[in-house]
Amino acid sequence: MIIVMKPNATKEEIENVEKQLCELGFKTHPIFGEVKTVIGAIGDKRHLNTNIISTMPGVESIVPIMKPYKLASRELKQSPTIVEVGDVKIGGDEIVVMAGPCAIENEESYITTALKVKEAGAKILRGGAFKPRSSPYSFQGLEEDGLKIMAAGREATGLKLVTEVVDTRDVELVSSYTDIIQIGARNMQNFRLLKEVGMAKNPVLLKRGLSATIEEWLMAAEYIMDSGNPNVILCERGIRTFETSTRNTIDLSAIPVVKEFSHLPIVVDPSHASGTWKYVNALSKGAIATGADGLIIEVHLEPSRALCDGDQSLKPSKFAELMKELKPVASAVGKKL
Repeated sequence: MIIVMKPNATKEEIENVEKQLCELGFKTHPIFGEVKTVIGAIGDKRHLNTNIISTMPGVESIVPIMKPYKLASRELKQSPTIVEVGDVKIGGDEIVVMAGPCAIENEESYITTALKVKEAGAKILRGGAFKPRSSPYSFQGLEEDGLKIMAAGREATGLKLVTEVVDTRDVELVSSYTDIIQIGARNMQNFRLLKEVGMAKNPVLLKRGLSATIEEWLMAAEYIMDSGNPNVILCERGIRTFETSTRNTIDLSAIPVVKEFSHLPIVVDPSHASGTWKYVNALSKGAIATGADGLIIEVHLEPSRALCDGDQSLKPSKFAELMKELKPVASAVGKKL
């Protein structure tokens, strides 16, 4: 349910409504607008006596939320959510680009890459310290040593960090080093992990599962938000279909659909979607044209020697060219880069 408060509702009236809802067993999520405050009430509606709530001072109306995802729904919050990562804002007028290697390999190459992607215009530095791989014999990442290298990259560039966490036991560790916690496609429905990052303070980048519907994806976001973390960034990274020409099939139609159903920002990962660097430019432009709030792109100094996903990584020079080409596309849809 959404409890819509009157424009002149006092702070005390709002708190009294929240208190009453909590006593009835509901979780409350107030959203303070410029004119009105609305209170999201999440719980068993059978326990809600609408007559009691509707007659409380300051209450204007009660509106049911029809979507199964409540906190992520546009029904609860009409205005787009802007996730702030320090001075970087994701979901606003600026396209935010995250870039860096798939996996952290060593400090020298990582910091060199970090400096180059910053020079090209990236605002967030990506990299994998923990790598969930299909084969147990593939490179699994440097773990905490990788996180330390990422921290050195942030120190050298001032860029914010995004990296993946794959285990509930590592959430506190990863949170202590990074600025954005990433949940990978394989873990989109790892509900214990979603709850754990929901209790962390860091914003969460939630990748869409390999075969997940948009509703399932938004329900995964709901787990994070219901656990107390409202700062969720959705990431479309391609879904698994019958097509074999690319690693995955990028679903650009998901961008406007998500924008209709949810207030959460959405970024696109053209590197994982295509599986080859040759298509990253075109897919990046398509993502911005269809309304994406940002991109996450893999960049490596020597892709042919990369320990992970070299085929889909851009060289720094190619990334710099792409950033220049994206500016007129962003401008055409009323955004800046």
